[in-house]
Amino acid sequence: MTDGAVWINGSLVDPDEASVPVSDHGFTVGDGVYETLRTVGGRPFAVGRHLARLRRSALLVGIEVPRSDRALREVLAQVIAAAAVPEARVRITLTAGPGGAGTRRGDGPPTLVVSAGPLDTWPAEATAVTVPWPRNEMSALAGAKVTSLAESVHALAEARRVGASEAILANTRGDLCEGTGSNVFVALGGELVTPPLTAGCLPGVTRALLLEALPAIDEADVPIPRLSQADEVLLTSTTRGVQPLRALDDRPLPGRQGPWAQVSMAALAELWRHDLDP
Repeated sequence: MTDGAVWINGSLVDPDEASVPVSDHGFTVGDGVYETLRTVGGRPFAVGRHLARLRRSALLVGIEVPRSDRALREVLAQVIAAAAVPEARVRITLTAGPGGAGTRRGDGPPTLVVSAGPLDTWPAEATAVTVPWPRNEMSALAGAKVTSLAESVHALAEARRVGASEAILANTRGDLCEGTGSNVFVALGGELVTPPLTAGCLPGVTRALLLEALPAIDEADVPIPRLSQADEVLLTSTTRGVQPLRALDDRPLPGRQGPWAQVSMAALAELWRHDLDP
């Protein structure tokens, strides 16, 4: 039996029997958006920010969110309770619903799925490599959290092929953009910087929380060659939190021992303890 819980279009269903039509555009062409949340102490973290980003992504893609934020919060609580795991990884997936052949959307309602299962445990540190395939910061969907992730899958597979756990991508201008599933912070000359949203990166929730908690962090374009001069590199995401790199392109880095890593991890841990919906 599969651990966790699944809610589809209004009803909890057995996770082993959960399904959507084979004509669903999320399945056929990746026409959808999603959010991944985590629980802390059994309660969802930063729900307001995740729902706001879901609505922004849906607006960019052109899919209507079929429920209010209040209703979605109620669904999240229901699914988390049904999952009955100590800490959960929760995903909201919204697709355009069943569609025609090819890229033509159908006229029916969207598909909304909320699922929860055990939260993955990330290693305390990571290794990464830069890869040659750029993100398009001028894309119509730049900054949207879309379900079409084939590019990221390919880049991460290349990173894993050479023994790394994350791939770092530039944008078309040759500036740092993001990882396949993470935002990136870089310490250069004693300052911590992260690419601005105009670089094409996802507006990460953890990224935004750190920018607010640590005003000394700057948003600035970082040409990819400057990564070879980095004193520290940090990956951030909802489920991994702050994950420092111990190596980038086989160049050693201080990992958790870096001063910015320690400050950033402490700032996020403070939110987890005292403010679950910042």
